[in-house]
Amino acid sequence: MELGKTAIYYRKNPAARVKHQETSRRAAAKPLAIKKRVEANAGRKRLGLKKGDTRDASHKKGKIVAEDRKNNRARGGALKR
Repeated sequence: MELGKTAIYYRKNPAARVKHQETSRRAAAKPLAIKKRVEANAGRKRLGLKKGDTRDASHKKGKIVAEDRKNNRARGGALKR
């Protein structure tokens, strides 16, 4: 599998990579992000999703449902600008 454009950029620019990792670390440590991960992990267990499954525990309309991984991540808020 080939690397994506972003991965190639960060490998060529170590300073930018460090800054990006720090920003990502701070975003992941926010209480709302932690809460969302905890809910999704509990949802995975409740839905019977195993490691390597092609489905994710997705937050849709206030509920956690099993959804195709590709569709769930394509809809991600960070990717929409």
